[in-house]
Amino acid sequence: MQSKELPYAVAYVPIMTLREMMETYGSDVWHYAFFLTRSREQANDISQEVFLKAYKGIGKYRGEAALKTWLLTITRNTAFSFRRNSFWRRFIPLGDRQGPGQAPSAEKEAIGNQYVSHIWEIIMMLPDKYREVLVLDIQQDLSVAEMSALLGIAQGTVKSRLARARDKVRTAMKEEDL
Repeated sequence: MQSKELPYAVAYVPIMTLREMMETYGSDVWHYAFFLTRSREQANDISQEVFLKAYKGIGKYRGEAALKTWLLTITRNTAFSFRRNSFWRRFIPLGDRQGPGQAPSAEKEAIGNQYVSHIWEIIMMLPDKYREVLVLDIQQDLSVAEMSALLGIAQGTVKSRLARARDKVRTAMKEEDL
């Protein structure tokens, strides 16, 4: 008996509730939205919108990419749509400033936090195309192939943008003597 081949690949997609999706990928979606918009308020709005769109459109998920990659694609498209349809707010530097409750004995930790915060400020000042691939690499830990699929660009372009982004950060750090 011959087996019938389907005209397309059918991927197994585990059914997730909206709550499970948000608990599993909420942080990733929010951080990516924040790095695209540079605004906590917009990141909150975009994150909510992404999960509503994903939940409503889960039937359209074909399983060609990981669920996380699919959600990050929705995040990217939603953020760009937000950017087109609303005004940009000024960038507020990353991270909360150290509060008065910080003990003086944590001096090394504070210096380390300031160093990391300053590096993220440098990253946030990069042009969008460089900042985006660097954040996807550092924050979301996506592979070059996943970034390529998410951004709709060639893998070679992803690699060159990553290299240029890293060079720009290194140069800025040298200029600021970090």
